[in-house]
Amino acid sequence: MELTKLKYFYVSAKLEHITKAAEELKIAQPALTKAIKSLEDELGVKLFVRKGRNVLLTEYGDYLKNKLENVFPIFDNLPAEIRSLSNVVNNKIKVKVLAASSIVTDIVISFKKDYPDTIFQLIQKEDEDGCDITITTGASTADFFDGKDFSVMEEKIFLAVPKNSVYANMSSVKLSDVSKEGFVSLAGSKKFRALCDNFCAQAGFKPHTVFESDSPAAVKNLIGASVGIGFWPEYTWGKLMTNDVVLVPISDPVCLREIVVYYHKTETHSDITRIFYDYVKAYLKNR
Repeated sequence: MELTKLKYFYVSAKLEHITKAAEELKIAQPALTKAIKSLEDELGVKLFVRKGRNVLLTEYGDYLKNKLENVFPIFDNLPAEIRSLSNVVNNKIKVKVLAASSIVTDIVISFKKDYPDTIFQLIQKEDEDGCDITITTGASTADFFDGKDFSVMEEKIFLAVPKNSVYANMSSVKLSDVSKEGFVSLAGSKKFRALCDNFCAQAGFKPHTVFESDSPAAVKNLIGASVGIGFWPEYTWGKLMTNDVVLVPISDPVCLREIVVYYHKTETHSDITRIFYDYVKAYLKNR
């Protein structure tokens, strides 16, 4: 059965008047009559009987009309639903955040003030595909750069010490000066842990780890509780939310890492994705 024929029948059944139905459907009355006759022939039953200028539904026509009651309202609403979905898709940005999560939150909040309809999906899983933008500390393979626009910024790594530490009032510290201290660290599988271990190696020692965890929050809390000292990435962990910890600049070796923002170029990107990418670059540059 053709959907058009069913639509013609349904409107005629609602109005019980062929002429009025033809006017509503904006087709010629003979064309409507022919379409309904064709549908009746296909089904092998009469759907209408004439009564003066009106038409009445037969038992079969009434059954078919009832079956279509929930069908055509769905079809009629589809254009508006598709437009609504299009607005969501065109305003949605999927961002993989593997670094600088604190500053990314600030950027999103700031961006939403100018573009309040933007919908953000922030992902923190490294193996997640289909993201529009990735913010990370670098690429593991060279082909990661293929098909992407990217921007690079530097992130300082501070030494986080308890407020009652002898280092808390220093303007800067050499890592070699804290080689005997106990370190609170992220677990060894973390990229940041490997980076910090390398900083210590440059200073001539292997850090004595007194506590390690997969949770950055646990690391921060334990430093504040004077369990040990640790490393603090400036943008990734953000501002101190406690008075129990002091961030001390490291003078030697230079402790920095690159934060890389990748724009994944695809044909399905909306304009808002590129606007947000340029916004991120400008935001980080102004830092």
